[in-house]
Amino acid sequence: MLGFSAVRQRGSHVVMRKEARGCVVPLHHEVALGTLRGLLRQANVSPEEFVETFGKL
Repeated sequence: MLGFSAVRQRGSHVVMRKEARGCVVPLHHEVALGTLRGLLRQANVSPEEFVETFGKL
C-alpha cells in the first residue's frame, strides 16, 4: 500500500511507516474527508496518487 507497512496496532488505530515517515490511521468503516486529507498530507501522498492506487471512492 503505497510503500507503507503496519508497525503496530492498538485499539482502532494502526501506525503505518515508510522509511522515516509515519502516520496513524483510524480503522473505521468510513473516514471523514478532512481526516483522509490529513492522512494523505502526513504520508506525503497526493490525492491523485491515492486515487490511482485505490480508485475513486
